[in-house]
Amino acid sequence: MATRPDSTKTGPGRLLVAVYGLFALSASARAGVQIATKFSHAPVAYLLSAFAGVVYILATVTLANGSQTARRIAVVSCSVELAGVLAVGTWSLVDRATFPDATVWSGYGSGYGFVPLVLPVFGLLWLRRWSRRAGARRTIAPSERDMAR
Repeated sequence: MATRPDSTKTGPGRLLVAVYGLFALSASARAGVQIATKFSHAPVAYLLSAFAGVVYILATVTLANGSQTARRIAVVSCSVELAGVLAVGTWSLVDRATFPDATVWSGYGSGYGFVPLVLPVFGLLWLRRWSRRAGARRTIAPSERDMAR
């Protein structure tokens, strides 16, 4: 089955899935090592990193899938990610004692070049663009069928 040219699996969508996959792997691996080796040092930070890893995994899978249901879940996961980056970023600057070690989202993702801050924005923009194209195709398609009769 061929991929449609406006699918989340093509063009910018493919790059988005790759970056999300990279972050899913790095955030999950980092959190796993931190929780396994020094959990008592910064439990809040490590658990938030693990949560970020789960969010990145969910976003990766749903963006790669591209179905209508997956796109809805991807919108939720990108929204949760953006809210998490903003909340944890602010919290980590206000209460540094809770974050003796950085998380993926602390400092608004400064340890990762602020990619965690801009990634969900790009994800939401891509999903919006994709949904608009799919919606336009649905509204045009019935008219074309009626004209063929």
